[in-house]
Amino acid sequence: MTLVLPLALIGLALAALLMAEQREHAALQRVAKPLASLGFLWLAWRVGAGEHDFGRVLFVALVACALGDVCLLSRRPAWFLAGLSAFLIGHAGYAWAFASRGVAPTPALALAAVLALPAWAVVRWLRPFLEPGMRVPVLAYVVAITAMLACAWTCDAGLATPWIRAGATAFYLSDLAVARDVFVRREFFNRAWGLPLYYGAQVCIAIAASR
Repeated sequence: MTLVLPLALIGLALAALLMAEQREHAALQRVAKPLASLGFLWLAWRVGAGEHDFGRVLFVALVACALGDVCLLSRRPAWFLAGLSAFLIGHAGYAWAFASRGVAPTPALALAAVLALPAWAVVRWLRPFLEPGMRVPVLAYVVAITAMLACAWTCDAGLATPWIRAGATAFYLSDLAVARDVFVRREFFNRAWGLPLYYGAQVCIAIAASR
């Protein structure tokens, strides 16, 4: 029962959020999204994130992401930048936590160099759609999530490692849906696959906080 209730909250809130997104029901969005994000915080806490340094750092990063989720409920540029900043802090926290479990420098740098190619492709894809004031924040975010992914795939966190890698990868991919929805073409299709992937990613990271 330790995990059933928070997982049920995430599942039900996510279903409600997807319905709200499809119907463009703003009031339901404002309720469902924070509840879904509260679910992964609850999950991390229930598995013992507060009992050790690794878990505490991940929990703070999860809180930053949950705040980012709330900020992104608004489509105003100022709120988007606030949300982007919150997620950047979250990725920095994830990278710090993963690195604290032991990251071999050479493999990490090699993987970061490989990941620089899709990162460059994403920036080039988005650049024509970005306002001048958004170019630096988006570039900083791409660098942060790329570093986080490199740390996730080169850390040694024991039993938590598969959860970390799955969560980081799913998060990275879900952000492509966010980028397309915000900057390229806003449509429900982006959220239909991006939101489940995002919340799945946070569930994986929350579970990793127990190890």
